[in-house]
Amino acid sequence: MGVFVYLPLVLPLTALPIARLAEQHLHPRRAARLLTTVAVILASCSLLCLGLLVVVGTAQLPGNPLPDGWSDDEVREAVPHDAFAGKASILALVVVTAACGFTVHRHFRFRARAHRALRGLGGGGDVAVLPDAIPYAYALPGSPGRVMVSTAMLASLEPAEHRALFAHERAHLTGRHHRLLLATRLAGCVNPLLWPLLGALVYSTERWADEEAARVTGDRRLTARAVGKAALVARPVPGGAAFAAFATAGPVPRRVAALLGPVPPDRSWPPALTPAGAAALVAAAGTTVSALSALNAAVALFLVLEAATPL
Repeated sequence: MGVFVYLPLVLPLTALPIARLAEQHLHPRRAARLLTTVAVILASCSLLCLGLLVVVGTAQLPGNPLPDGWSDDEVREAVPHDAFAGKASILALVVVTAACGFTVHRHFRFRARAHRALRGLGGGGDVAVLPDAIPYAYALPGSPGRVMVSTAMLASLEPAEHRALFAHERAHLTGRHHRLLLATRLAGCVNPLLWPLLGALVYSTERWADEEAARVTGDRRLTARAVGKAALVARPVPGGAAFAAFATAGPVPRRVAALLGPVPPDRSWPPALTPAGAAALVAAAGTTVSALSALNAAVALFLVLEAATPL
């Protein structure tokens, strides 16, 4: 197994260049899917190798329920620096499990609270107008999903801009952006080196919804004006950070500038002889090497443990 068990823990560094360049040089829909795929694969490989290290570390603890042969010298020699890495991995796995559990709990707690609030409102359709003096708008996933918008936000926009707002939030629902965001948040919990991909994904999903809103309204300038005006008055929804919002602080000026420009080209892969193309190739290579390293480490440890297990 050797050093292959450690490679997937550091190979997420290869995805950092594409995290920045994809949002600038790829269609936002393509960028969002690419970033999520890379994050999930790299996180899965990291988690697998962390689990392998936990097995080796647990076998060294007195009174553990594992077979005695799993703590033999030949097993420990399969993992460099097993004494430190094995025990540290146990603590790391506890932290990862707690972080993932908290993230999932927060996500579904907010969804449940929002859906309970909806039961007190009349009317049907996919838009729920909440009587609230705080201006906000966000997409609430569910069966069915709903567009949540406060009366204060509607009052801040002109009637023509309401159409852009609703189209934007419906794009979040139809694109299942909450799933992409949750998957990438969990990937960041597994390996902190993947956190930069989350920021890039948030921007890409917002740009994706912006482009859909511009397509529905047929007016890119109107959509840009709605995004800009909403950003000036919008307030964060308590507990709603896990969901995409119509306008939040941060990259809104870049979103407005993009909407005032031409429609981005919808290509699946950037040209190879460009910075974005090179970054995409590096990320693809890092993801492939990570998957192969994790598979190699898993098979090698399985064979070593099988040989060390008494019949």
